[in-house]
Amino acid sequence: MPELLKVTNLTKNFPVEKNILDVLLAGRKRNFIHAVDDVSFSIREGEVLGLAGESGSGKSTTGRLILRLLEPTGGSVYYRGKDMISIRRKEMEALRSKIQIVFQDPNSSLSPRMSVGEAIEHPLKIHNMGTKGERKEKVLDLMEKIGLTPASFLYRKYPHQLSGGQSQRVVLARALITSPDFIVADEPIAMADVSVRALILELMKKLKAEFNLTYLFITHDLATAKYLCDRVAIMYLGRIVEIGTKDELFGNPHHPYTKALLAAVPVPDPKRRRIEEMPKGEIPSAMEPPSGCHFHPRCLRAMLKCSKKKPGMREVSPGHFSACFLDE
Repeated sequence: MPELLKVTNLTKNFPVEKNILDVLLAGRKRNFIHAVDDVSFSIREGEVLGLAGESGSGKSTTGRLILRLLEPTGGSVYYRGKDMISIRRKEMEALRSKIQIVFQDPNSSLSPRMSVGEAIEHPLKIHNMGTKGERKEKVLDLMEKIGLTPASFLYRKYPHQLSGGQSQRVVLARALITSPDFIVADEPIAMADVSVRALILELMKKLKAEFNLTYLFITHDLATAKYLCDRVAIMYLGRIVEIGTKDELFGNPHHPYTKALLAAVPVPDPKRRRIEEMPKGEIPSAMEPPSGCHFHPRCLRAMLKCSKKKPGMREVSPGHFSACFLDE
């Protein structure tokens, strides 16, 4: 499959806002939150790449940087060979019809003043696609396909009149209405009830096949990533520490952080007791990340050089890469 998206050395530092007294005392020195630190990966056309890790690891920020909802501090993003960081604003606006995002909370991403039909149709208006009648017909057709039925009835409803599952389907429909190639799904089932999550995941698989979609699926749930994704990248404190196919990563994890995440996944067996040791301490501050490997203060197998040198990505098996000095 051809490469659809390529991310190279992507970095984002957020300046920490201070009060006037701190500015005067500290002089010109500014502190930054290192949200994304030198991230590189690629996504092939038709693939689902999972981006997994704990809250605060930089997953959502990475997704927003890719779509240029945030401007990066450094690095590059190529979509079908086109550098999205350097292109002009008008080119980027035209490109947005092909790259869309599904936000984590549908209630906060839908306007309470727009009906379901208006919300789904809005991207078509922005990109001047079709006449008013053609747009409505396309919206109703997509609503039927995505399970928002009866479409003619729900078309006039408002977000507060919908269930959680219906709201998530509206957000998916809004992302699909412009016939995109690539979708960043930012924890799309995190706000849904447990009973609805399986339905949304099945719907996303069905839509992927029907519309030939490529997903960047952001999640903190490894079980969900294993179900939906072709490959999985593990993030920790702004860096990707391991990436590989789901079978390789779940069956043969290499990085200690990946092993710790997998060991923490609940097993539906009351007789089974966890015997794996969990990482010590808490996640360090992104404002003052540790030197060398970011995970070394919590790693049970840390060596001296882990605190001094940043480990590069190394291929530990075909298509499976890990940023760790172990077994080097």
